[in-house]
Amino acid sequence: MTDHVILGQPATDPAGAACRGCHGLDRREFLERTLLAAAAGFLAGCATAGPTVASLTPVTLHLANYPALANVGGIAVIDNGNSSGVPWAVARTGAATFVALSLVCPHRGGTVQSLGTSFMCPVHGALFSSNGTWTGGQPTSSLGRYTVQYDAVAGTLAVS
Repeated sequence: MTDHVILGQPATDPAGAACRGCHGLDRREFLERTLLAAAAGFLAGCATAGPTVASLTPVTLHLANYPALANVGGIAVIDNGNSSGVPWAVARTGAATFVALSLVCPHRGGTVQSLGTSFMCPVHGALFSSNGTWTGGQPTSSLGRYTVQYDAVAGTLAVS
């Protein structure tokens, strides 16, 4: 059995009699509930659930092809999104450590740009360190990461 409520009128049962304890939904209550639901939906859309990292086809990079990665702190944008559809970069964080980062801003999905030793989202100004950690600007989470395996003997970096 489904009750139907008409604005400004008392609720009735199928026989047309007024329901005990039921009251009609007046215009003011309807507007309040509608505005609260809309506000909740808007706020839920602004929430960040953390970085979402797009799937990346596994790739092996020869470090000799990326001179910026020869020194600690160096950053190389491997793909700006034009080749694979996934913008990503690699940063050298130590003598034998690297991090591969998604260049999709976790705030609103803009493509993050390299500033040489850090990253910035041009959409809302979020700033990230060379290892992808959020450091300032628009509050958001850190950049998403890919798995990296460094082979010092071969001079390669496997990213997936």
